[in-house]
Order: sequence, then C-alpha cells, then structure tokens
Amino acid sequence: MVGTMISGFYENGQIVLDDLPKTNKKVQVFVSFAEPLEIEKKTKKKRQFGISKGSIKMSDDFNDPLDDLKDYV
Repeated sequence: MVGTMISGFYENGQIVLDDLPKTNKKVQVFVSFAEPLEIEKKTKKKRQFGISKGSIKMSDDFNDPLDDLKDYV
C-alpha cells in the first residue's frame, strides 16, 4: 500500500489538515492521535500611537476646488 501522510490537528471535533491531498477521489484514510499540541499563542504587538507623525505632508491648497471639476460645481 502506497500513501501520503499529511499532518494537521484535531480540535473541537474537527480535523484540520496542514495541506490538501493531491486527489479529488474518495480514498481511505487512517487517523492516529499523537500527544496533545501545545500551541504558542502569538501576542500582537501593541501599535505605537503617532508613529507616522510628520511623514505625511498635505499641500496648502488641498481643500481648494479642482479645476477639472469646474463644469460640475
């Protein structure tokens, strides 16, 4: 018997595979449970307020009407 092994994990009644099998046909599968996973929880870095201050410049005429829209105003 030749087969393919795909890893994944079981949680809350569902098996989640790391990759998809390379077939769309109905095939027999075997499930083997190993030791429980200790998944590291990734902590999000807190965003620093004002980090982009001074990097964006607006022109003095930003709010002035556009010449291209004179016909519509």
